[in-house]
Amino acid sequence: MATRVRRTTLTLPAAPLGPDNPLPALRGGQDLHRTEIPQDAGLPADMARQIGCAPLRSLLPARMRDGYGRTRRTTDLDALVIENDRLRATVLPGLGGRVYSLHHKPTDRELLYRNPVWQPAAFALNGAWFSGGIEWNIGSTGHTTLSCAPLHAARVPAPDGGEMLRLWEWERLRDLPFQVDLWLPDGSDFLHVGVRIRNPHYHTVPVYWWSNTAVPEDEHTRVLAPAEEAWHFGYERTLRRVPVPHSDGADRTYPLRSEFPADYFYAVPDGARRWIASLDADGRGLVQTSTDTLRGRKLFLWGAGRAGRRWQQWLTEPGTGGYAEIQAGLARTQLEHVPLDAGGEFSWLEAYGPLETDPVAVHGADWGAAREEAAARLAAVLPRTDIDAAYAAWLPYADHEPKESLATGSGWGALEAARAGLDLPGTPFDEATLGAEQEPWLTLLGTGDLPAARPVPGPALVAPAWRDLLESARPGPATDYHLGLAQWHAGDRAQAVRSWERALGQDGGCLPLYCLAVAESVAGETGRAADRYAQACAEAARAAAAPDPGARDWRAVLPALAREAVPALLAAGRTDEAAQLLAGLRQSDQDDGRFRLLTAQVLLAQGRPAAAREIFDAGFEVAGLREGDEVLGDTWYAIAERLVAGGGPVTEQVRAEARSGHPLPERYDYRMRPV
Repeated sequence: MATRVRRTTLTLPAAPLGPDNPLPALRGGQDLHRTEIPQDAGLPADMARQIGCAPLRSLLPARMRDGYGRTRRTTDLDALVIENDRLRATVLPGLGGRVYSLHHKPTDRELLYRNPVWQPAAFALNGAWFSGGIEWNIGSTGHTTLSCAPLHAARVPAPDGGEMLRLWEWERLRDLPFQVDLWLPDGSDFLHVGVRIRNPHYHTVPVYWWSNTAVPEDEHTRVLAPAEEAWHFGYERTLRRVPVPHSDGADRTYPLRSEFPADYFYAVPDGARRWIASLDADGRGLVQTSTDTLRGRKLFLWGAGRAGRRWQQWLTEPGTGGYAEIQAGLARTQLEHVPLDAGGEFSWLEAYGPLETDPVAVHGADWGAAREEAAARLAAVLPRTDIDAAYAAWLPYADHEPKESLATGSGWGALEAARAGLDLPGTPFDEATLGAEQEPWLTLLGTGDLPAARPVPGPALVAPAWRDLLESARPGPATDYHLGLAQWHAGDRAQAVRSWERALGQDGGCLPLYCLAVAESVAGETGRAADRYAQACAEAARAAAAPDPGARDWRAVLPALAREAVPALLAAGRTDEAAQLLAGLRQSDQDDGRFRLLTAQVLLAQGRPAAAREIFDAGFEVAGLREGDEVLGDTWYAIAERLVAGGGPVTEQVRAEARSGHPLPERYDYRMRPV
């Protein structure tokens, strides 16, 4: 039985995604993978060139997705099933094309970590992400901005005469189209995945891709890959070469033998087959392999420490099993971007399926024998030559046009196709997908001008071609505001400030004020940043109180502004203003965990540590707590230090007494590195 593709519905307890943040994403986000590499690290030449290549200056044109909460209710999610007589894969086209489940029928085993809930958390570059399954990461170091976004999906003929499920979209951080083709050859135990990334531009583009697979984890889980060394990245932000499997006194191929979260990028030798497997106590589990273009292999582990366990509970339902991730990427590490020449493409084939091995061999003390056992069993069920042949057979089908649409993504690809006259066989970006978000930009394309109006919350375009169009357009508040965004994204900060000042001089309203506040903050002008934030909040409050229908859009702007304005006011020593701003918010906003934390910080700044501590004692959750963020622990200990000091100076002795006498409660411990 060759692949069949059908629709279904997946019903899960799910937290609503909520609206996108209405403010432009001017900052680059928290860069957890910023690293300091010692001069004697001995990096290969290509790795050294690619690490730090073309970092994002901002998350534009993406928007932050931080409108979700943590109250879950039973929800139906659209899903697509790919099935043959051996495997059943369940895909979520509306959520980044995530492979939610991979079920092996003969053994009745789930091969992936299948999350029993759908709970967004702030792990993606732009916020909302969820754990479990197989995810496709494109863009820049981190989880893709498409983690919780819809992709286009359609049926396509498969090389063996069956059907493929094609997923495709336009990735906006790097302005690249990509596709993921999934099918199950007749009688195969392996899900085949063909991936293609194309560069339709006249310039080289830095490319990032990692396929991340969540696998079940317990004390017996072992991850194997064909390597004797790895590059270890911990959240202390260092990259160092370590032996595999043992380093720092423990066998790190068992995820629960580490205390803190960590990445291990395996140094797979050139010419070796590319694979990685996660196996249980019985030597059974999942293996992933690919053609050689997808060269990198990685283990991500949460570790057995309190914070790692706490994160796992945060991402799923307490009491359920944990997971680790086995990953595969274009480069050796996730700190790298690989250049893709103008008009070029990257393509490869991946395969995912069950692996059964001798448990004595794969769990033995001899690492070489363990690797050889897994490699031999993989070669027996899926020879390397078969993967190469499947890739060659798939390539001609990558250009086949979809037969039947199954899901619809965004209209951004259609807009780029309209602007540049692109011909992208196999991934049609139909003009029927153009919607309200693209309408102002179609007007710019058609008339040379944006609609003449005040800038309003909504999407932006910042690529060089759109900047050129904005520079040629008739000046106006919306045009100058958007031109400033494009200039800021390009690193032309002085020009961006001038454009926003022009927009402000033409009654541009709240958004140019916000952009100028961020610019002042980035420049280290604390007092001027606080002024701009206060002005932006006042302007947003006026717009939200207006009687016209557009006021509703501005009601979401004020709390988003306040989350950034309060820290800016505190940094400038304007504590009372920060308190007044919080007090003026709607009660529903004040009850939000993000604002409970800000309230505690304001109380501490006012010299009221006991009142701040009461907020922690009462309990709150920050739904948008970012991966690696230590703000909860930092605030807790700052409060404890003031309580212990009793109004006196905070000395090292006071800090030590505060930490010993006021240990951080487990519910607030998300620290991903040794303290």
